[in-house]
Amino acid sequence: MKNLIIVALLIVGMSAFAQNRKEMEKRPYRTEMEKLSPEQRNQLMLKKMTLELDLNAKQQEQVGQIIAEQSTKREAMRAERMAKKESERRPTADERFALKNKMLDEQIAMKDKMKKILSPEQFEKWNNLKEKHQDRRGDRRGDRREGCKMGN
Repeated sequence: MKNLIIVALLIVGMSAFAQNRKEMEKRPYRTEMEKLSPEQRNQLMLKKMTLELDLNAKQQEQVGQIIAEQSTKREAMRAERMAKKESERRPTADERFALKNKMLDEQIAMKDKMKKILSPEQFEKWNNLKEKHQDRRGDRRGDRREGCKMGN
């Protein structure tokens, strides 16, 4: 009888602490961003950059075009990546190298475009913000990796 009560308590306790997948999907920051159209996301990004870098009207127009271009490229790459993921075929080392090389070339081109549009002070601030953002992304990735290592 004691064993039956202990087992029942364990089952109730485990079910109470089990993470509900539907609730995990209801994360507000994820769902809000997914509800926005690409144009809306681009507009928000442009306004945020305008506030941070104090862009004038001409700069806003030029940066807006760059953001829209980047967004379409990102969506195309995402669709391509998902298609490859569904085929469950791993990329070869040469394919990974080519993809990484392409990404770095695009980053260099983006930096050159921004350098032409922004003033030296704005460009410096943009670089600092970009580095800060990448550091935060790296920290989050590190946390996830640490969590995976602990679980193993």
